[in-house]
Amino acid sequence: MLEIRSLDVAYGGLHALTDVTLTVQRGEFVAVVGPNGAGKSTLFKAISGTVAPAGGSITYKGRDLADVPAARRAHLGIAHVPEGRQVFASMTVMENLEMGAYTEAGRSRWDETRPFVLDLFPVLAERKDQLAGTLSGGEQQMLAIGRGLASSPELLMLDEPSMGLAPAVADAIFDCIQLIHRERGLTILLVEQRVAEALESCDRGYVLETGRVVLAGSHRELMADARVKTAYLGL
Repeated sequence: MLEIRSLDVAYGGLHALTDVTLTVQRGEFVAVVGPNGAGKSTLFKAISGTVAPAGGSITYKGRDLADVPAARRAHLGIAHVPEGRQVFASMTVMENLEMGAYTEAGRSRWDETRPFVLDLFPVLAERKDQLAGTLSGGEQQMLAIGRGLASSPELLMLDEPSMGLAPAVADAIFDCIQLIHRERGLTILLVEQRVAEALESCDRGYVLETGRVVLAGSHRELMADARVKTAYLGL
C-alpha cells in the first residue's frame, strides 16, 4: 500500500532523513521506533505532504505522491493523527469528529463511522458537547484518533500517541489501537518512543536513528535483537 524508497528530507542543509526505505502492506500494523530527534515525525510529515522531500519517492496504492498536494492526500485515504494531539480546542468533541469526516469517504460513511468511534471511546460520547480544550490529555488523544478515524481512512498514521500521557492512560490508548487494527483490519503506521509497547503490538517494525533506518524486521525479530534489548528495552 505504502512504499518509500531512498527518501531524503533536509531542513536548512541539515538532513532529517537520509536514504530511508520502508514498506507498509495493506492490513499491516507497522511501527517506526527510535529516540527523540531520529526523524520519525519528519517521516510522517513527508508522507502527509507538509514537508517536501529532497530526494527519493513516496508511493501510495501505486501512485507517486510527489504531484499530490497535502490537502488532497487525506482524500486518498491517508489519515495523519499528529504529535501533540492538536485538537480544535474551541470546538466541541462532536464538531472535532465532524471536521475529521470532511473527506469524500468520511462523509459517505459517517453514519457507520460515528457509532464505531463513540463505542470505541465512550468518554467522547459522554462529552460530545464539551469543548475539546477542556478535555484531559488522554481524552484529547482519544479525540484526535477518533477524528482520524472519522475520515474513514485506509491508512491510519499515528504520531507518538502516548506522548505526555500517564502510563495507565497510554496503555489504554495502545489497547484501543490494537482493537482498531484487529476489528477493522485497518492499515496502521505508528511512530512511537515507547518501544516495547510499539514492537509488541506491530506486525513489523523499523528502528530509526539520526534519520536512517538501522534495523528492520518482524516484531519477534526486533524484540529479540540484542541492540534493541540494550538500547530500548533496558535488558
